[in-house]
Amino acid sequence: MRRTWPAVASLRAENLCKTFDRDGASVSVLAGVDVAIEAGECVSIVGVSGVGKSTLLHCLGGLERPTTGQVWIGDDELFGLSDGRRAAIRNREIGFVFQFHHLLSDFTAVENVVLPQLLRGTGRPEAEARAQELLQRVGLGPRVEHRPGELSGGEQQRVAIARALACRPGILLSDEPTGNLDEDTAMAVHDLLLTLNAELGTTLVYVTHNTEFAATARRRLRLHHGLIEEIG
Repeated sequence: MRRTWPAVASLRAENLCKTFDRDGASVSVLAGVDVAIEAGECVSIVGVSGVGKSTLLHCLGGLERPTTGQVWIGDDELFGLSDGRRAAIRNREIGFVFQFHHLLSDFTAVENVVLPQLLRGTGRPEAEARAQELLQRVGLGPRVEHRPGELSGGEQQRVAIARALACRPGILLSDEPTGNLDEDTAMAVHDLLLTLNAELGTTLVYVTHNTEFAATARRRLRLHHGLIEEIG
């Protein structure tokens, strides 16, 4: 049976611009991005290296403030809120998976998944039960007591995915999640993300340089010259 997690309204950006100062010069990375992503969608974002894909994802998730423009999650415009309110919405509604897993090396797999729940105020018994369930779902049932150094790269990324889902976000933003994995492991992790999107109803937005992976999304976008293009 398909399990639907708490739904969120569309993730939407309007006229998103981002410039950086480099060696005294202003460099534009995002030049007026408009994009709307509905709850439950699976969307890939591609573009050449250095074009600003990660910057776009970070702005959409409220991790990085754009130079100008607006980002909405539901009725909340993220950058019009206080830092505390924005962080609360981000922590409640968005899960992040990065190319580098950023797991806590002294914690076991299950402890890495329990921790963000405790920080949100979830009771330990519930947090541990949910962590065990998620790690089982991503295929790590026998490895839950292993620390990151005892896990392969693909297994570490699976822990990172479980951790990102631990607080049951409506949106999962994934930045080159297979970039450091071998081909077979990368395919397995990618397939896992698509399965979670289908089974849990979690909105999935992933940045990738892999055209084969990008093509599996139900909707594909390209970042080109600072703007978003629909490519399928």
